Amino acid sequence: MREAKKHGQDLGLNDEEAAFYDALAENGTAKKVMKSDTLRLMVRELAEMVKKLPKLDWTQRESVRADLRRKVRRLLAMYGYPPDLSEDATQLVLKQAELSTENAAD
Repeated sequence: MREAKKHGQDLGLNDEEAAFYDALAENGTAKKVMKSDTLRLMVRELAEMVKKLPKLDWTQRESVRADLRRKVRRLLAMYGYPPDLSEDATQLVLKQAELSTENAAD
């Protein structure tokens, strides 16, 4: 846990942003293709997107999930995330968003 927190601090990210960073950088190819600065910009936008989600249990509303999925795909494309990796990254980001929402509710 401390190591993960330090990793986020080294990148200049808060805990939530660091979790999104790790989700996007999980695929080594994506991390090699994209610059760390670009990934940091993306995760900050992702974290803001998740914060702006409706406060109701969005994990149960397919329309809200679909909207987030669409926004994530658009953001990945905008920043040049490798297209062949974007579907896996989108799923990881959605899973991380659910976890961060659950943790915020605790």
